[in-house]
Amino acid sequence: MGYNPAMTEHAPLAVFGGTFDPIHYGHLRLAQEMADSLAAAEVRLVPAGVPPHRATPGVSPAMRLAMTRLAAADNPLFTVDDREIRKGTPCYTVETLAELRAEAGPRRPLVLLVGADAFLGLASWHRWQELFAFAHVAVAQRPGFAMESWATAMPLELREEWESRLTDDIASIRGQPAGRIIARETTRLDISATRIRLMAAAGKSPRYLLPDAVLDYIRSNHLYP
Repeated sequence: MGYNPAMTEHAPLAVFGGTFDPIHYGHLRLAQEMADSLAAAEVRLVPAGVPPHRATPGVSPAMRLAMTRLAAADNPLFTVDDREIRKGTPCYTVETLAELRAEAGPRRPLVLLVGADAFLGLASWHRWQELFAFAHVAVAQRPGFAMESWATAMPLELREEWESRLTDDIASIRGQPAGRIIARETTRLDISATRIRLMAAAGKSPRYLLPDAVLDYIRSNHLYP
C-alpha cells in the first residue's frame, strides 16, 4: 500500500506492528492515542506474517490480516499493510522500516509505536540499533509508569540510546525523519490477546474487549476453539 502524495511530507506516519492474534481494543486505543499525541497523519497497522521471536500463531496469517482489516475499517486514520503477510517468511521490524523509508522518501517522519514492555526488550531485536536510522520510536507507557526510573534496569547499550535520543518535543519529531525517542502515557486497558483466546476456548464471551466485527469473524470461522 503506497503513500498519499497529497499528505505533507512533515506529517508523521506511525507504524504499529504485531501478531494481532486477535487484534483488540488495547491495540487500537494505543494506536489512536499515540497518533493523536504525535499529530500523525496515518497509522499503518502491520500484522506479522511469521514472527521471528515467538511461536507461530495458531491462526493463519490470512485470518489475522482479515481481522486487522475489520478492526481498522471504520477509522480513516488507520490503514493496513500486508507486506509481512505476503512475504511468508520471518520478517524483522528493521527490514519493514527500511522498506517504508524507501517508499516515504528521506524527509517524511516515520514513528514506530511500541509499548513500554516491548521497548525494554528492544536490545534483543534483530539489528535493533538500525531502527533509529529509519524511524523515531514512540513508547506508550501506562499511567504512573515512570520509564525514567527503569532506565537503570535497561541493558547498558539501550540505556545509552534512551538517554541520548529521548525528547519531549513533538516539533523535533515532526522536523526530523528519524532518530528520536519519545514517551507518552496512554490509557491502560487490561486486555490481552492471550486472555481473549482463552475466553473463546472456554466458551466465554470476549465481547467489549475487541470490535464486534472481529468477534463475529472469530465465531463464524470457529477460531480459538
